[in-house]
Amino acid sequence: MSSKAEAPPILDFSPFYGGDEVAKAALVDQVRRCCLHNGFFQIVGHRVPQSLQQDVLRCVQSFFSLPQEEKDKVHKDNTTWNRGYESIGSQILEAGTNPDLKEGFYIGEEIDKDHPYFVQKKLNSGPNQWPDNFHDADLFRETSQAYYTEMHALARDVLAVIAQTLDLGERYFDKFTTGAVATLRYLHYPPQPSDSDEKLSRGIGAHTDFGSVTLLMQGETKGLQVWEKATEEWLDVEPVRGAYVVNLGNMFMRWSNDLYRSNLHRVINLTGTERYSVPFFYSGNPDYSIECLPNCRAEGAAAKYAPITVSECIGQSYRDSYGKASAFKKAVTSPPAVPVPSMTGAQKIAV
Repeated sequence: MSSKAEAPPILDFSPFYGGDEVAKAALVDQVRRCCLHNGFFQIVGHRVPQSLQQDVLRCVQSFFSLPQEEKDKVHKDNTTWNRGYESIGSQILEAGTNPDLKEGFYIGEEIDKDHPYFVQKKLNSGPNQWPDNFHDADLFRETSQAYYTEMHALARDVLAVIAQTLDLGERYFDKFTTGAVATLRYLHYPPQPSDSDEKLSRGIGAHTDFGSVTLLMQGETKGLQVWEKATEEWLDVEPVRGAYVVNLGNMFMRWSNDLYRSNLHRVINLTGTERYSVPFFYSGNPDYSIECLPNCRAEGAAAKYAPITVSECIGQSYRDSYGKASAFKKAVTSPPAVPVPSMTGAQKIAV
């Protein structure tokens, strides 16, 4: 990578689907360098139809334009498996900041309550909540499900390339991706006031992602920033129509024995316009054991981390981020404690 600070590069992913072995090797090398540097890159030349991408973005805008009471009918608090609407201020991902200025909608695999994943309370697994009281309800559901399927396929393709960056076979991650859990998340960032306190106000606070890989489709409004450790600055990631911002999560960093990076990023929307984005978080098979990958430690050296399942690794991160926001809200809404005078034994009996 260049020593000059640059936003995540845009890579042509199409060689992965072709027969030009030289071009494939060049793509693998580019991805390897990005993973070693900060775990971020962008891809074009994938197989997700741009028409479907635009349909999804229209659905996202349509949903978030609903009256608040309609969105609240499918609030994720109706479930214990993170499906449905998420209110503004539900998370704190950066210590010392206010709750995040975003609202969201969680979608996952459409399964019934008799599915083993639901019965066994696997990671974020259960039936979706779908809004039904607006004119685009059927389109919203159908488009979301079609897009979810496309993103599963793209995530597998990205992981196939990443496997090759570690000199592993293209199908090395097949067991990890079989029966995989993933989360599609629609996000809306209302414009922040231009005089927002930059030390406290975030669309989403500086954080690293929880899982293996994230595939982010941005709308037309900027706001995403990636931390560049070498120069200690935030770099803007300008939206590129049709592109996906790809980044590694904490679980993959652990999996690679910290060889590959899970890097800080945030969103601050000071554009004066609405920002919409659609991240796809790929967790993997919830029972898969995350153990140090081959070629990620010196011969004879011990792994830095003990084995852990996907569910254990990611579940704790979810609980932490939502717990922080809940604690913050209680602190700011609870009345100050009133000192209670000490009482004698006789007074206690009288009370």
